[in-house]
Order: sequence, then C-alpha cells, then structure tokens
Amino acid sequence: MVVFSHPEFRDHEEVRFLHDARSGLRAVIAIHSTLLGPALGGCRMWPYASEAEALSDALRLSWAMTLKAAMAGLRLGGGKSVILGDPKRDKTPELLRAFGREVERMGGRYYTGEDVGMSPEDMAVAGEATRYVLGKPGQGSSGDPSPFTARGVLAGIEVAVRHRLGRGELCGLKVAVQGLGHVGMALCALLHERGARLWVADLDRDKVADARRRFGAEVVPPERVQALDVDVFSPCALGGVLNAETIPELGCRVVAGSANNQLATPADGRRLHERGILYAPDYVINAGGLINIAQELHPEGYDRARALAALEVIPRRLQAVFRRAEAEGRPPAEVADAMAAEMLSAAARSRAA
Repeated sequence: MVVFSHPEFRDHEEVRFLHDARSGLRAVIAIHSTLLGPALGGCRMWPYASEAEALSDALRLSWAMTLKAAMAGLRLGGGKSVILGDPKRDKTPELLRAFGREVERMGGRYYTGEDVGMSPEDMAVAGEATRYVLGKPGQGSSGDPSPFTARGVLAGIEVAVRHRLGRGELCGLKVAVQGLGHVGMALCALLHERGARLWVADLDRDKVADARRRFGAEVVPPERVQALDVDVFSPCALGGVLNAETIPELGCRVVAGSANNQLATPADGRRLHERGILYAPDYVINAGGLINIAQELHPEGYDRARALAALEVIPRRLQAVFRRAEAEGRPPAEVADAMAAEMLSAAARSRAA
C-alpha cells in the first residue's frame, strides 16, 4: 500500500497503522500538521470496502482538519483516525480501549473525539486508556458536538443566502437536506424554527418519518435530493456528493451543509462556480463541532457560553471567503484553500523566526 505517493498525501507528518489482535482493532491515525498546535480530529468507525479506502479517508479528513482549525482561528493542527469495522457489529469496549492505548502512546500530538460510527459514550470508554480524548459525556466536557455543528451551518446558510439570494431571513426558504444524522436532524430543527420549507432524504425510514412528523418535511428518495428545485442544497451525510455526475443535476443556487469532503475532487469546486452555484466550503461552515470541543483545552476549562460565542467566527470567515472569491472571480473552495494556506505559511515563518 502506497503512502507518500498516495493522491491524498499532502505532506502529512505522520501516518500510523494500528493492529491489536486480541480486540480486533484495525485502524489508521493520520496527522497532517501540528504547525499551529496539537492535531485534533475525531475517530470514525466505518465498514470500509478496503484498507486502501480507509487510508484515503484518513489522509483526506486529516488534511481537511488542518484547514478547518486554521480557518476557525484555533491553535490546533489537523488529524483523524479511522477504525475499520462495522460499528453496529464490531465495536467492543476492548477495541475502544485498545484504540485509546494507541492514542496515549502518541503523547499528546493527537487528540481525538467522536465522529461517524462513534458516540461520546464510546469516547468515554476509549478515555479509560488515554488522556487525549475530548467530547466525553459528563460535567466539564463539551459532550455531543452535533448541536454546535448545526448552529454553525445555520449561520453559514444565512450568510450564503444573503450573499447569493439577497435574502435577510430564512422564512419560506426552500432547503433540501441530505442525511438526517445528529447534525442533519438538528439543522432541520433550526431551519424549521425559522420558517424554512424542508425536503429531506435518508436511507433510514424512521428518521425521514420523524422529520416529516416534526417539521412537515417532504420526503424524497436519496438519489433525487440533489436535483430538487430549491434555494439551498445541504449535504449532511458522507463526502464526495458533489462530483462530475451530480453537479449538472443540481437545482439549487447555494450548497451549504455539514458533510466533510463534499467535493469529490478540487475540480468540482470550479464546476459549481461555472454553474453559478455558491458553495460554502465544508471545512469552514461545519467547524462548529471542532470549535466547541476545542474549548475543553482552554486554560479555564470548558464553558458552553464561550463555545457559543466562538461560533461567530464561522459567518465572519465565510463572508470573507465569498467577498474575496467575488472580487477575484474564483471559486470559494479555491479561495478558502488559499486563505488557509496563507495562515499556515505565516505560522511557519513565525516559527522559523
């Protein structure tokens, strides 16, 4: 298996392959950068089709975490861990503790937390074996990051809608939400409170039925959701949903959602731009969970009010991205990458000095 010549390798500092025969743990931890501070990124458990697919996910997600932390103004770097396995079948306390021991061996270069397939309760079990787990349940912890991610996405949608559609409020706004996990459902609740009209798609029938009952949402098949004639398409499931096949189908004017790695390739950001669709770069708009959990590392400890106030960086940063993209005639995705790279370069020069 190649690493240094892997298409998702972007000068990563460290890639670790983990195996514990007793618990069945098979995992990858990727640290992209510790230039701004220790790497922080959640642990994802997923039934990957192959080891190569798991490595690709770890490399790409860890790189995105570096950009996310930089654009959120955090003194943190980017990392990610992925565990190969079905979380409904293969997850055990022994496996979680084995993972925790491996994180502990990294000595604080990498902090982890919950991600897809994991929960705050799982993090508590892993935390029995390491000091470097955030987002555990209980007093003094940030807990479930999903509500904060949803709040940040809502603020980002408001900025994007104002910039592209000239609308100052969300009442009557037509939004298609793809994926009704913790963040997607929380986002639907916030949008519903503000009077938005919702279309939802998810493979879980119980979740879509719940969204229809609670929010009056119209349920559509997952394969059709991106093609709906709506104001905003909000991807809140897994990544790669914006690609050469789906972008021509889009019926929206704004794409703004919580999913990581929404663009299948960098070229897809330009495809959206050429279609006149405003894209809110995923690692900017979905940084709420990271901002929240990072507050646990504050010298005075976690404070929810401080975490909520810190979310204000998301609409400010998005507004800066959109304005610069418009001034330069470039896709917002390219501009966001450039802004993050400029911040990292400045940090590197400061360290060298």
